[in-house]
Amino acid sequence: MGQKSSIAHLNQYLRGEIAAVETYRMALDELDEASTARADLEVCLHSHRERVMLLKDAIITAGGQPVESSGPWGVFARVVEGGARLLGDEAAVAALEKGEDHGLTDYTANADDLDTEAHPLLAKRLIPEQQRTHARMSSLKKRLSA
Repeated sequence: MGQKSSIAHLNQYLRGEIAAVETYRMALDELDEASTARADLEVCLHSHRERVMLLKDAIITAGGQPVESSGPWGVFARVVEGGARLLGDEAAVAALEKGEDHGLTDYTANADDLDTEAHPLLAKRLIPEQQRTHARMSSLKKRLSA
């Protein structure tokens, strides 16, 4: 795959990460200060923020222009989180876990479409972090439903 294609995929990943940051921020804003879920959400928010920076740097290094917004993913995230907010912490965490599922699928589905310079970022940083945040939300969801 060419560099232009890699930049397009990196920007797609960046939109997803920006949407994740927006969604975790909204969830934390609505979460009770004493909620046991708060620490897990903050760890995931930090991880997604870090990935936003990594992706922006990779896109600039590849000669591209990073997107500035989440685009349609942000709208989707707000709708999902808004509905979950009405139903409480358990539903919000379930919505966040669904977002983590989608992110993992997105990263792994397009892994072979990146050029050789971008592939190590995906394989060594983005996918492992996505697996960690996905596992954290899955674990939290199980704890809250128990």
